Amino acid sequence: MANKDNTCTLQIDYPCQWLYKVIGSDREKLRQALLEIVSGDSCTISPSNSSRTGKYHCLNFEVTVKSEKQRNSIYLAIKSHPHVKIVL
Repeated sequence: MANKDNTCTLQIDYPCQWLYKVIGSDREKLRQALLEIVSGDSCTISPSNSSRTGKYHCLNFEVTVKSEKQRNSIYLAIKSHPHVKIVL
């Protein structure tokens, strides 16, 4: 068991591909929101699962990030968008 003096830091080598899982109720509005966030940077958006009732949809959003600051900035932009319910 680790004590609170032991810390683990994840080492990520940038640039790298980063995958966000983004959930919302309107798949097309969600896709447009993601394209606006990266505005010109290349990305891949692919459908993932939908809820059983079809109320919620998940998209895989993969983008090349150049730094931790950029990765976190994209995450916060996605999270704060009104069409996004959850981002992982």
